Amino acid sequence: MTNPKVTLRRLRELAEAGTPLVMVTAYDFVSGRVAERAGVDMVLVGDSGAQVVLGHPDTNSVTLDEMLTLSKAVRRAVHSPLVVCDLPFGSTELSDEQAVATSVRFVHEAGAEAVKIEGASPARLSRLRAIVEAGIPVVGHVGLTPQTATALGGLRAQGRTADDAIRVARDALAVQEAGAFAIVIEAVPADVVDEIRRALRIPVIGIGAGAADGQVLVQHDLLGITEGRAPVFVKRYAAVGDAMVEAVEAYAREVREGVFPGAEHVYPASAEVAAAVREFIDAL
Repeated sequence: MTNPKVTLRRLRELAEAGTPLVMVTAYDFVSGRVAERAGVDMVLVGDSGAQVVLGHPDTNSVTLDEMLTLSKAVRRAVHSPLVVCDLPFGSTELSDEQAVATSVRFVHEAGAEAVKIEGASPARLSRLRAIVEAGIPVVGHVGLTPQTATALGGLRAQGRTADDAIRVARDALAVQEAGAFAIVIEAVPADVVDEIRRALRIPVIGIGAGAADGQVLVQHDLLGITEGRAPVFVKRYAAVGDAMVEAVEAYAREVREGVFPGAEHVYPASAEVAAAVREFIDAL
């Protein structure tokens, strides 16, 4: 049974009713189908796909064309959740016109229903306003913003001093006033986010930010597919990566031992067909 379509109006209704919003990332048809079948509210085609799917060293390495390819694959799988696509680094920095043109491509080519843009500098807010004015819904992103993490001192929690917490609060309010319909706050203490939420009229989607109005996690992280140490805010709900390796190891072992393929894995042929081929080969 298909889940009801999640719209911006539906998201507002859920948030106003105090129902936490569920967002998860997806980067291809398979992960999109997982999100669709699980009944989440929003699917984010995140630029984190640069690392977890494409093997890039950081999010800034992914190109616009790569993000469009990932987004198209996800959109083919996702029908009920709202599809939000990350605007990759380099695709909006030059001008408001570039930002709008990039966003239009995500809508036209990938079927995006909203886009997400990081940061709250004057230039970023100008881009956000321009995209909204073009009629495309926008999710903001403040706190830890991976695309500009170097300027923030690396991939580390934000808002841990009074001055920095006030900066995050100002950024969140500015993103709201620029027209975002929701905002991701990443890696900010929960108590700080609780205070910021009191001044916001739009839903806060947290990642390492406490309860908030909803949550987002990288699908590969929560499934235990990604290797290495996970961020403190990640909860692993499965060990899919280990199970995948174990399955391929078992396959390799059975091939080498002659166990696979067994009789049940082959197509049968009649004695007449086999005899005809044998005669043909013998006559060569």
